[in-house]
Amino acid sequence: MALLQQILFLISLGVAGFFIRKRVLQIRSTIALGKKMTLTGSSQARIQNVLLVAFGQRKMFKKWIPAVLHFFIYAGFLIINLEVLEFIIDGIAGTHRIFAPYLGGFYNFLMNFFELLAVAVLVACVAFLIRRNVLNIARFHSAEMKNWPRLDANLILTIEIVLMGAIFTMNATDQILQTRTDHYTPTGTLFFSSFLMPAFEGLGTSALAVIERFAWWFHILGILGFTVYVTYSKHLHIFLAFVNTYVAKLEAKGHINNMPVVTNEVKSMLGLTSAPAAPAEPGRFGAKDINDLSQANLIAAYACTECGRCTSECPANLTGKKLSPRKIMMDTRDRLEEVGRSIAAGGPGLNDGKSLLGDYITKEEINACTSCNACVEACPVLINPLEIILEMRRYVAMEESGSPAQWNSMFQNIETSFAPWKFSPSDRFNWSKD
Repeated sequence: MALLQQILFLISLGVAGFFIRKRVLQIRSTIALGKKMTLTGSSQARIQNVLLVAFGQRKMFKKWIPAVLHFFIYAGFLIINLEVLEFIIDGIAGTHRIFAPYLGGFYNFLMNFFELLAVAVLVACVAFLIRRNVLNIARFHSAEMKNWPRLDANLILTIEIVLMGAIFTMNATDQILQTRTDHYTPTGTLFFSSFLMPAFEGLGTSALAVIERFAWWFHILGILGFTVYVTYSKHLHIFLAFVNTYVAKLEAKGHINNMPVVTNEVKSMLGLTSAPAAPAEPGRFGAKDINDLSQANLIAAYACTECGRCTSECPANLTGKKLSPRKIMMDTRDRLEEVGRSIAAGGPGLNDGKSLLGDYITKEEINACTSCNACVEACPVLINPLEIILEMRRYVAMEESGSPAQWNSMFQNIETSFAPWKFSPSDRFNWSKD
């Protein structure tokens, strides 16, 4: 029986590993379509961002109620997975609770602590389901949160509840079996799962063994399946939030990246640098599709948590404009996924006649942005929707000459009069004479 368990477990582990590897490679190749990113600043500051923002969740606690609930799930995810290590070793070696004999009484403490975290995860998941589906919280009911995004969030929460239930069922039946057969290693009393024991005590030993093994298999296969599913879900941020906080900009939020080809041209005209002998082809100004964005922008799209804090703080959105920074990131990720699937299937990829600007994000949306950085400040994992918006506006202005007429007048005044208003620079300080 133990040999059969080992074979089935290794097959399950191999299948999950195959699909996870395939998905990771697809995500990596899709992100590689973007422009290479250049990281500035010290690596120490970037590591500090990872530790404080991604690992320490510093920015989450601006809203303390969801922050505490999220911390329960986050801590449970990190620490309960230490128990999964025992599951994996037991599955490969054909053993049962392999750490128990070596840890003695400390094993009982660990298991009770894991169960406490599992209860916290259950409470948090139920609370989040209520917040998303019962309470009228605006950021969970906007246009981009219909259909799949809404279902995705509910699925994840429900799966976590079921997986925690499997742990309690396994531990409850295991404790009863410990009193009936020597095969089950004594763990001591497990406080929370002991409340479920009366529901199983009337069953025979064989039936209890079946339930215990079923719960064990259900939990470990659920964990493996959950890991595969996460790579297709918005919960990919569980992993990529750490990457995104590392590659995020270190400059002040008001800093806007210049276009190198324009900067070099201006410096050359001002005599600050010598003009190149043969000017390089400038390429595309701004961004029309995902390959015009930087790889950091594409990582950010995959790292988006869809929490909606950016949109709830956006002044344009609050005044009824169509702009939603969360939708900008979700649309970018959707376009990435579309291109990635096309390439994987041998299709046209980026040459499918579609583009991020136009087919996913409209000019009306990007023109509504005030560049205030409220969305950047609000994001708990340092995502910067403004960079994507500005790149698309650059494309519209410089490649299509499609900016609104009022903007074009302003651009012309800045170019000729060095100010947004149409008057001579020599008259700029006439107001001071009075």
